[in-house]
Amino acid sequence: MATLHEEDVRGALRAVKYPGYSRDIVSFGLIREIGISGGDVAIRIVMATGDPKVAEQIRDEAERAVRAVPGVAGVNVSVDVQAPAAPAAGAAAGPEKIDGVRHIIAVASGKGGVGKSTVAANLALALAESGHRTGLCDCDIHGPSVAHMFGGNERPTADEQNRIVPIERYGVSLMSMGFLLDDGSPAVLRGPMVTRYTREFLLRVAWGELDYLILDLPPGTGDIALTIVQTVVLTGAIIVTTPQEVALIDARKAVAMFEKTHVPILGIVENMSFFLSPGDGKRHDIFGAGGGSREAARLRVPLLGEIPLESLVRESGDTGRPAVGSHPQSAAAAAFREIAKKVAGFA
Repeated sequence: MATLHEEDVRGALRAVKYPGYSRDIVSFGLIREIGISGGDVAIRIVMATGDPKVAEQIRDEAERAVRAVPGVAGVNVSVDVQAPAAPAAGAAAGPEKIDGVRHIIAVASGKGGVGKSTVAANLALALAESGHRTGLCDCDIHGPSVAHMFGGNERPTADEQNRIVPIERYGVSLMSMGFLLDDGSPAVLRGPMVTRYTREFLLRVAWGELDYLILDLPPGTGDIALTIVQTVVLTGAIIVTTPQEVALIDARKAVAMFEKTHVPILGIVENMSFFLSPGDGKRHDIFGAGGGSREAARLRVPLLGEIPLESLVRESGDTGRPAVGSHPQSAAAAAFREIAKKVAGFA
């Protein structure tokens, strides 16, 4: 019989996700004891929940996962359920509004690399240039890009109420982990700290009076997205995709997540939609054609816009001023302004 080690058991338990979350019970810190005697394994799990079905599901899945480890003869999983901490006095029981902010709009995608942050940055700037008081919150804690895309290297300050004062660039109020890190420094944070920073960026920033607060979400449907929908009342979500099917598959997952949390889908933006030859203006559908429009029709939501593939969009983000401001006459800038007009029309 193979010799069992605690890390073998812990590795198996990493496959057990906490119900409703993308994180596993090991990273949540629920495993308190692992005892091994020959081929018998005893596991003690401590958790706080008011739902007994959650504890039962975790116990059953943990037992199945560990039984599959070579050399395991018997498994005993005990779950110590503690009452969840009562909310602090005055704390919100669910999503809340941000004082002074009329509309909160999430810009999301099912996968990375589709230009979600580029869309969020240009949408925010287009709304601001149209006369709307606009903020942009970079909710991608591990991969922040808003600070770079707006050319900001300032450090946020605090006001008299110890709230974070956002950075102002081109008429947009900004908050990003990028303003708190030195160049090249990673945000090495575990899940609970990521959740804490996300909530602080939303609720402890002095946003002031805003017509629109745009949230640039990280790709996917993980903890940060769930934290956001559980923390603030969203006016709706915009889903960014590219035309090809592999991007649309993941976009559908983002749509499903918002639908399950009762967040309206405002529409779809198809980025990198086509390329126009500089010489003859001929359109080239490099990543396929019509994917965004077909998906919008399937979901019965608007196709908010098709953003052409232009190198100036990338260059503008790299140099610190989004294309709407740096290349206002470009086709991409026109598309972003049209999207902003549609968003302002129904939000």
